[in-house]
Order: sequence, then C-alpha cells, then structure tokens
Amino acid sequence: MAHHRKVGYAHLRERLSTGAFEPSQPAKVYPVQKFVRLSDCVQVPEHAAPASDASALEHLLFALKHEELDLQAAILALKKIDPVPLVEQFSQATSSSYLQQACFLWEIANQQTLNAPPAKGATKPLFDPNLFLTGPSSKYTRWRVDFNGIGSIQYSPTVRLTPEIKALLAEDILGQAREFIQSMDPDMVERAVRWAYLSETEGSYAIEREAPTGNRTEAFAKLLARAHEEILLTEEYLVELQNLTVQSAMDQAVEYRNQQNWLRRDSSITYVPPAPEHLLPVMEGLLTLANQKDNGIHPLVLGSLVSFGFVFAHPFMDGNGRLSRFLFHKIACRNANLPNGLVLPISTAMARHEGHYLRALKSFSAPARDLWTVAKVSDLEYDCAFEGSPEIYHFWDATQCVQFGLEMAKEALQRDLHEEVHFLGRFDRVYSRLNKAIDMNNNLMNLITRLLVQNDGALSISKRKMFIAKGCTEELLNEAEQIAQEALNEESPD
Repeated sequence: MAHHRKVGYAHLRERLSTGAFEPSQPAKVYPVQKFVRLSDCVQVPEHAAPASDASALEHLLFALKHEELDLQAAILALKKIDPVPLVEQFSQATSSSYLQQACFLWEIANQQTLNAPPAKGATKPLFDPNLFLTGPSSKYTRWRVDFNGIGSIQYSPTVRLTPEIKALLAEDILGQAREFIQSMDPDMVERAVRWAYLSETEGSYAIEREAPTGNRTEAFAKLLARAHEEILLTEEYLVELQNLTVQSAMDQAVEYRNQQNWLRRDSSITYVPPAPEHLLPVMEGLLTLANQKDNGIHPLVLGSLVSFGFVFAHPFMDGNGRLSRFLFHKIACRNANLPNGLVLPISTAMARHEGHYLRALKSFSAPARDLWTVAKVSDLEYDCAFEGSPEIYHFWDATQCVQFGLEMAKEALQRDLHEEVHFLGRFDRVYSRLNKAIDMNNNLMNLITRLLVQNDGALSISKRKMFIAKGCTEELLNEAEQIAQEALNEESPD
C-alpha cells in the first residue's frame, strides 16, 4: 500500500540496516492533509513525504526537518550515506540548517572531514530546547551548529522534555529536601541520616536479591557517606568503590573488565553490555559527563543519566548495580549541595517499584539485546557476538530512565524520609513517657517503644508473649500500652 509506508528514521533503519533502535514515533505516510503527531507514530501527508524512490539522504533530511532529533538513528544512518551527494546539495545551499546539521553529524559519525565550502547564516542549536533537556553549548562554526546536547559529541544521552519530566522538575525536589532538613534540630538530622544510610543499603541489596552481611551493611553505609566527597570519578576511584560493594574478595576488580559479561534472568540472557574492546570509549564519555559540575543540568537528571549509563556500560564483572545507585547519590549530592551528609533513600523506593525499574532499564537493554547473538556454551558460559554498532552505547534515549530517577527521588523524600522523621518524633515522645513511668532495661525499652509506635500503641499477642518470656508482667505491658496510646494521641509539637 502506498500509505502507511515508513519514511525518515524508520525508513532508514530498515533500508540501511543501521541497527538503530525502533523510533518511538515512527513517521508513516497516511491520507492526511497535515502532520499528525500521535503517541505511537507521526502521520505524514503524501505531499510532504519523500517519494517512494527517494534517496537515503532525502529521508535523512526529512527526518531532521520533521521529526524530533534522534541522534542515534541519524549518526548510524550517516555512517552508511555517501558523502558525495551530501556535499553537492550543501554546496548549493550553504545556509540550510538541515544540511548543516547533516554535514556536522556525518563528520561525527565517520570521523572524517568533508571537503565542503564554509557554512553561512546564523548558528542554530542542534537540539530544540523546547523539546529536549540540553547541556552546555559548544559552537562549531564550520557548520554553524551549536552542539547543546547533554555530554559531548562522543557520548550524549538524550532526554525528551515530556510533560511528566517538566512537572517533576517544577516540584524542586532538592529544594524541598534542603528545606525539610533545615527545619529539624541537629540531633534529629543525624538520626535521619543514619536511617537513610541503612535504608538505602537494605534497598540496594534487595534490588539485587541479596541479603548483606553485617560487615557489608557497614561497608556500604560508609560508602554512602562518601557520596559527598569532592573527588573526580576515574577508573581507579571506581575500582576502589567496586571493591567495597562486593561480598567476596574474589570478585574485587583491579580495572575495568577485559572479558564479556551479561545479565541473566533464569536461563535467559536479558542484556549484553558493550564488548571489552568498546567499553573504554563508553566509560570515558560517561565519566566526562559525570565529572561536569555547574553545567546547567539538574542534579537529579545528571544522577539518573550517570546511574543508568553505568548499568548499561557494566564495566565490572560484579557490583555494577549497587555501584550505579551509589553514583546517583554521588552526582546528586555533589551538584545539589545536600546538607549534613544526607542521601535520599531512592533504592528503598526503587525496591517497591521493581517493575517500573525494569521497564526503565528495558527501554535501552531490550533493543540493545536484539543486536547480540548469544549461544549457550555451558551453564555458566555463553558465546556473545555483536551485530550492531558500538554507537548505540554512546547515543541513547534516556527519557524513561530520567523520569524514573526523578519519581524515585520524589518518593524517597516525600514518603520514606518524611515518614521516618515522623516515626522518630513519635518514638521520642513515647520513649520519654515510658522511661519516666516504667523501670525497664534500655534494650527492652527501645524494643517495646518501637513496637508500640509501629502498631499505634498496641502489642500483638505474640509480642506480649515475647515480653512476658523476658520477665515483663501483664500489668506492666497494659500500663505501657496505655502510656503509649496517650502519648501518640497527643498533638505533636512539630
């Protein structure tokens, strides 16, 4: 059928076998009079679409003009587009912003310089700031292009400025966190921070379906305290951090991995990160982005990009997941100046939303997995052959990942941290009353207070039996319940 044929990026993906991910809104020809942007496609009128026999270059120029910039798709297409007709067209229209962009991106894709006349006209941004989150600008006067992507022309994840992300950014989550902490007395802040470290540790290990030992819990909490360090991320520093996250000395790294790894669920390989020979450029680009400060990128956005980008790179054989979530804190704390050593317990929130977390991961991991052929050699060994281009790990759509990171930061603050501080206030009120009225050793007093606060001033039958076994009487427990209920029913001074 003449209509519904793919044009632009979707056409180039199939025609050139680029290995680019399927566009979220592929452009297709429909019997419409004007462009119609739907959630699953862009409907293109026949008169505005490239002809059925149009060249790949014509489809690329159409995409640059009428579709949101897809850096991955454009670069992978331009690796397979002949530069001669591109230069010929540009030479006849040196002020065309779309031809300027095409030439600029062709040089990035092919790491070669085009033999073309200088561009004319005003310099224009590569990314439309009304459609994308952008980074610091770098002007490329040769092509009259202002590169305003996040990161660099070697490594640049893109984030579409969706209504959901706009709304989350408008809430000023970090400002709320600073204001909340500043409203508390120093002792309460210290206790809240200790709780946040413990909660984040438990949440991070829970995501990995592991139960940390006491030593590892302490080590990870110490690691979290380092999130506020003013230190650049390097391979050596990441190796040091990785050694703190793994359970066994046998799993400790000395450098980035030099062998292929993968992620497996049950007996299926769900994701394959870049091959060892492609890993170093990815990590160099990621760390360049991570080490940027005061670059105008929101700290929670940058933290999300670095965290998910690290997972997708998977530079170590073990510990990548936990370390990725630490890096979220590292970036957010450094760039947002969170006070008093505070971290937001995002892993606690993430553990509650595992399905959502997996969907964010799969926005990249699923199409990337499709570019690998995996053959099982043994129960623990697989032969992995990459059939794509390493650029997919450099230029990826991080929209879902960033939205998830913002949502989890919001929930960690407004639910988890707020609830814990509220709990601590109730605990203090009940403990103070019990301590004045009842003679009990400190450990038991702490335990009964916690249980009473958690259950609105009542002890379950099993808990009463436990305390009776420890020497408490029914009368004492009844008195404790009454005191706790009276204290909890009083208006909090806060």
